Amino acid sequence: MTPFPDSAATRLRRQAAVVLLTLAAGCALAGCQNSSPATEPTTQGSTVNTSEYSTLDAAGVAAIRDSKTAKLDMTSGRLSKEAVRVTQDSYGPEINTRDSGKISLTITAPTGEISGETDRIRFNTTDKRSDFSEVTYFLTADTPEEYFELIRDGVDRYGISADSAEDWISSTQADPGSKSDFSITSGRSTGLDVNYDLRYDGGKDTQVIIVHVRPVS
Repeated sequence: MTPFPDSAATRLRRQAAVVLLTLAAGCALAGCQNSSPATEPTTQGSTVNTSEYSTLDAAGVAAIRDSKTAKLDMTSGRLSKEAVRVTQDSYGPEINTRDSGKISLTITAPTGEISGETDRIRFNTTDKRSDFSEVTYFLTADTPEEYFELIRDGVDRYGISADSAEDWISSTQADPGSKSDFSITSGRSTGLDVNYDLRYDGGKDTQVIIVHVRPVS
């Protein structure tokens, strides 16, 4: 019997089958595997600070000194040791940049911010506390007028007693050569207790305000 000639479609199907068998055999010999999208490697225990807030471990203090900026998170009403990466028994660092320029300090409070240009920041606590009882920084002025402006700025921004501040300013303006240590009644409009401890000496070129920032009891 004479076989019927292959149709064009039949020939194409046979050619495709041969190609697939050839590819499958080559893949088997080469050990091909199904590919999937690569996953990003993850890093555990990284010490890089990706937060906008400063830390107080050795690397964090070095960064503050280098950048001349510090930002502390007290939105909860306190500054925990864990949040700034120091141990529970730590007393915290003292950051002094008198020889290299002032630090732009910002403390984010429950309501608003506390900020200033300072060359000295201290942290008060005990080895039994999990937080800091107080953040202290120093403001300075080169003239009595600048000093009075700093005081009035604290009144406006933090709710420090205006009457107490103006009484002290009036007394000092009447005797600019006087010497006075005076603590103005604290303000709490930010949700933190902000106290201006005035250290004035009319015989010196630089006048100092010690600012105490504390949790509200």
